[in-house]
Amino acid sequence: MSSDIGHKLKISVFGQSHGRAIGVVIDGLPAGEAIDEEALYTFMSRRAPGGALATKRKEADRPVILSGLMDGVTAGSPLCAVIENTDVRSGDYVNLADVPRPSHADYTARMRYGEAVDMRGSGHFSGRLTAPLCIAGGIAKQLLSRRGIFVGAHLLCVGGASDEPFPLLPTRELFDGVARKPLPVLSDAAGARMEDEIEQARAEADSVGGVIECAAIGLPAGIGSPMFDGIENRLAAALFGIPAVKGVEFGAGFAAAKMRGSEHNDPYIVENGRLRTAKNDAGGIIGGITTGMPVVLRCAMKPTPSISQPQRSVRLSTMEPEELVIKGRHDPCVALRAVPVVEAVTAFTILDILLEENDHGAF
Repeated sequence: MSSDIGHKLKISVFGQSHGRAIGVVIDGLPAGEAIDEEALYTFMSRRAPGGALATKRKEADRPVILSGLMDGVTAGSPLCAVIENTDVRSGDYVNLADVPRPSHADYTARMRYGEAVDMRGSGHFSGRLTAPLCIAGGIAKQLLSRRGIFVGAHLLCVGGASDEPFPLLPTRELFDGVARKPLPVLSDAAGARMEDEIEQARAEADSVGGVIECAAIGLPAGIGSPMFDGIENRLAAALFGIPAVKGVEFGAGFAAAKMRGSEHNDPYIVENGRLRTAKNDAGGIIGGITTGMPVVLRCAMKPTPSISQPQRSVRLSTMEPEELVIKGRHDPCVALRAVPVVEAVTAFTILDILLEENDHGAF
């Protein structure tokens, strides 16, 4: 069961949702980089469980860094960090070993790894494994920020409630302001509508999906490669590693299919002696290579499959139909806590690309 990604910056995620701990090994961090652990913990807290609109599982999610740092500075060796699991209720999952939950990995994991696979709390397939991704991404964000590159995200929509999109040229201050809000949105009025959507789904023992918009600013033009190793390719591969992501688009994305070329093309202009585009339907990437405009992407998150309504399933031991009612503590909208996860994955992927292109002066 491999959960590794990266070329120069290699990320390896380990653990299960109800195991002793979860964690990450990060290999390839440049030596001599100061890591602000308190800033990392603040970033991690944005994803942590708890709160009025999230699962009631209580986990501090404060990582312990076992190696790779000396006096708060990267030492060049692999950085290993772990997070203990302290609030587990494995009894809620006893019946699920024989009755797979619809839209969960219960059945596919059993087919791939056999009956011994640990699926308590969804095991290694759980959204809990996004916490180690946030460790890697939180560290990457610190390294990128020193080079004038910033990554931010917000909830673009939840169900039928939509936020306004990022402006053409988002700023670090905008990202920071959104990150400080209980609901990561640009428009507080939109946020209130999203809360209503989430609460209504919870009240009906159901769940709701959403879309997360993410942007990276400060990247120079000319980073990336054509064809199979472009910026979109690398980001999409990593973003699809986030549980519940069902779609990724860049710039205008699927809306481009309804446009004409005269509408979709981004005109070039000169501003303050520098070339940029008048709009950004390309999402800051053309031919797999950055244009110098913000890299803009969106991730579609499916509704949480663990819902309290009765669902149809099958008891595998008898191959007979069975009605399933899922117990336990689950998010009525996974998109809410996934906002910093999308930032994290975007950040460490961009850092990996820059480190790989270091010979060309990218880092």
